[in-house]
Amino acid sequence: MVQIENLWKKFDDCSALNGTNMHVPKGSIYGLVGPNGAGKSTLIRHITGVYRPDAGTVCVAGEPVYENNTVKSKMAYIPDELFYFMQADTLEMKRFYAGIYPNFNEKLFERLREFFPNIDVKRHIRKLSKGMQKQVALWLALCAGPELLVLDEPVDGLDPVMRRQMWSLILSEVVAKEMTVLISSHNLRELEDVCNYVGIMNQGQVILEHSLCELQGNVSKVQVAFEQGMPVLPENFEVMHMSNTGRVYTLIVKGNPEQAKAELEKMKPLFIDVLPLTLEEIFIYEMGGADYAVKDILF
Repeated sequence: MVQIENLWKKFDDCSALNGTNMHVPKGSIYGLVGPNGAGKSTLIRHITGVYRPDAGTVCVAGEPVYENNTVKSKMAYIPDELFYFMQADTLEMKRFYAGIYPNFNEKLFERLREFFPNIDVKRHIRKLSKGMQKQVALWLALCAGPELLVLDEPVDGLDPVMRRQMWSLILSEVVAKEMTVLISSHNLRELEDVCNYVGIMNQGQVILEHSLCELQGNVSKVQVAFEQGMPVLPENFEVMHMSNTGRVYTLIVKGNPEQAKAELEKMKPLFIDVLPLTLEEIFIYEMGGADYAVKDILF
């Protein structure tokens, strides 16, 4: 659905994107994560056609995005900092959306009212709380009938019940319409529950991009104990991190978990246990390998 090849962007002396590549499959929920300043917002503004690339290509559904109204009419974008017309209420913004999105669904708008019972549709949106403004943004975006929905910190500021309801609405649209969703968020625990693809960004590049299953199947946490301490490991045994408490060692290992376990079992350990990593743990260790300043965390 989204194909980015060798994308470069520079602002004065600051290089924001450095030949980055990114591929978001159609019908997927893709989580884009990275430290502050990694270039996520700049990348999203290229995907939504706000910025013109200095070099490289940004295509959605096979077509370049910049100054392409046909492509833009097929996507909806909810930024972290929302914008509404100064005196607009929800009904007025609905009429505005209906005027620019040819597939805007009036019936769906009425049907979704039950999901947002606390929204006064005739009150100025700018007078609503930040959480309510996010609800209005998602309500309108879903009714626009987008093929691509781009979200930047979509549930920030919402209470736990509404967060779950918002994700439920998004997931139902993905299933019903094969909508593609791109999410930029710092809440890795939440992304792990909803995403099936993940891209990790650092210093203006997407340094790692996999399905979540592949990502979790390629890095594992191994806890192991030996009688005489940790023996010398094979040269092909790629350890990203190692810590110990007494004779119990915790290793973060790249590669197939079963192969890693088999290699360690040859060394006659007292016990060995292979555990899956969370997306948050994978992010921390991948960023640690990319010289990202992360303190050791005890798991």
